[in-house]
Amino acid sequence: MQKIKNDRGLSIIIVGCGKVGTTLVEQLSREGNDVTVVDKDAKLVQTLCGMYDVMGIVGNGASYSVQMEAGIESADLMIAVTDSDELNLFCCVVAKQVGHCATIARVRTPDYSSEVGYLCDKLGLTMIINPEMEAAKEASRILNLPSALEVNSFAHGQAEMIKFRIPQGNVLDGMNLINLGKNFGSKILICVVERSGKVYIPSGAFRLAHGDVISFVASREMTKQFLKAIGFETGQVKNTMIIGGGKAAYYLAKQLLQSGIGVKIIEFDPARCEELTTLLPKAVIINGDGTNEDLLKEEGIEYVDSFVPLTGIDEENILLTLYARQVSNAKLITKINRISFHEVINGLDLGSVIYPRYITAEAIIAYARAKRNSMDSNSIETLYHLFDHQVEAIEFRVTEDSPVTNIPLRSLNSKSDLLIAFINRNGSILIPSGDDCIMKGDTVMIVTTHTGFNDIKDILR
Repeated sequence: MQKIKNDRGLSIIIVGCGKVGTTLVEQLSREGNDVTVVDKDAKLVQTLCGMYDVMGIVGNGASYSVQMEAGIESADLMIAVTDSDELNLFCCVVAKQVGHCATIARVRTPDYSSEVGYLCDKLGLTMIINPEMEAAKEASRILNLPSALEVNSFAHGQAEMIKFRIPQGNVLDGMNLINLGKNFGSKILICVVERSGKVYIPSGAFRLAHGDVISFVASREMTKQFLKAIGFETGQVKNTMIIGGGKAAYYLAKQLLQSGIGVKIIEFDPARCEELTTLLPKAVIINGDGTNEDLLKEEGIEYVDSFVPLTGIDEENILLTLYARQVSNAKLITKINRISFHEVINGLDLGSVIYPRYITAEAIIAYARAKRNSMDSNSIETLYHLFDHQVEAIEFRVTEDSPVTNIPLRSLNSKSDLLIAFINRNGSILIPSGDDCIMKGDTVMIVTTHTGFNDIKDILR
């Protein structure tokens, strides 16, 4: 990815050096921020300080003296992502009392997650983020449109970016993008094409081929119309089998049941099964070993519409997905927490792959970039990393007139490898032509192989 330099970095304290903390350190330090990590585990702190240009402090992140040592008085942002919800909240409370920084806490417990507004208001938190809930939302969007490999939401749900693979013999196979508008109108835009591991931001002359993985943007209502027109099924799944009954399974089951999708959960712990039976009275809860082949067949894995392994072990999730691929035609979603053996994982047919740590990190990085751009203006609405972080999709809020506004897009001196994917104007999604202009009050989605954009003006050369 091409990197945009910006001299004005934030002073950021990250408490917790686990999977999410490590991802945040990697991304936020790469973008030129001044990062300090805090964790009780000296080995974790030492490892991160050795890998990245960050400061490290060993200690309790909720301790006043430790926060003072970390520089809380002059910090711009405190991010607490330890394994304890209570510790994360307490870290932020202490930080608000001692410093004047924004605070973000990772909170995963359902009881707290239903009280986000109250907690943010009363404790002065900037953001509470729940990785399991966000992963469940992503899985739910995919199961509501199972032809897609990935479904990303923009403009408060008014627009979507859909990723899918072109099958052999499909109407898109061999089509030039310039002909797409002639055949399907100008209400969708193909933004990214991945072919043989290489990513393209395509021009009109680009010719599609079977096997290409493409991402297109459209308004929510146009998404299904386009997929249907090119021969894809657009109905939601009728039922799903979930392996593992943890927090992510609870959040996902709750959303699917609300959409009228039947849910069966297989969970090993009898006590957790009892809890889930109470929490999800409309779901079928099975007490058993979800990795047992005989049990899976007995419970109907060969006939389910969709299959989602949500155990806490990546290797189990991967093996379960590969097994389901062999014995069923189910839509598959695989949750992966660690990123080891990334190339091997990419070579496996795991259906739609969800990384909760990246979902969490992206929401925080979007906030950090917006704060970096303007201490009192949150100009970035949404941020997604796509195609193994080779592409960024960023939704900007245009709060003022600038060199990018009121000028036809064809006349903008914008960077290469960049597309203006849509303009959201008063709730209407516009796939822009060269004659359209960005205007104050719009939100605008940019798709690019550059990284580090903080402001809509960064699209200019």
